[in-house]
Amino acid sequence: MINLPIDYIGVVFAESRRQIDARKAAELRAVLMDWNASYRPKLTGVFVNPSITELEGVMEVAHLDVIQLHGQESPEFCGLVKQRFGTEVFKALSFPKDETAAEVNDTAKKALDPYQNVVDAILLDTYDPLYGGGSGKTFAWDRIPAYAEWAIQHGIALFVAGGLHPDNVEQLIQTYAPDGVDVSSGVESDGVKDIAKITAFVERVKQA
Repeated sequence: MINLPIDYIGVVFAESRRQIDARKAAELRAVLMDWNASYRPKLTGVFVNPSITELEGVMEVAHLDVIQLHGQESPEFCGLVKQRFGTEVFKALSFPKDETAAEVNDTAKKALDPYQNVVDAILLDTYDPLYGGGSGKTFAWDRIPAYAEWAIQHGIALFVAGGLHPDNVEQLIQTYAPDGVDVSSGVESDGVKDIAKITAFVERVKQA
């Protein structure tokens, strides 16, 4: 991925087939630090319901730039993470696919208001009963505006994940203009990251 104009690279510490440990993350960070500083992506650690002790163990070794929380982490926990580590904190919000349109505005406000002073970005994803988020499933995009409106009002970035791939990301961005998009399985072939798909995805994001 060297030389691709990307902003964040995620390393997964949550239970997953993509899971790595802090030592491997440190090795990857060393490669990242060799990139040209003008476009060096931020190293982002993905966690699901971690303890502060777990985060401390990772941060001592890997020195993450962003901590992305994908579980049921409370606003109080997010604030503690931000204060303790001085990193950016992204909070993923995963919701079931069967939420009705009438429920979206109310759900968005209730879910988001407590996080307004303790996170740098919110990330919309589809609920996965095993991992919380990261399901690779597309959610109903028409829910995005309610969350986007809240994010704009509070000066917080809005990222979208869930079922994105090179063939649909342009439509998403052109229609809803999120601040960022998050992809994983959508740029894989047989469960392995595919540089051709990654390159195509990045190109279409920038075109959009």
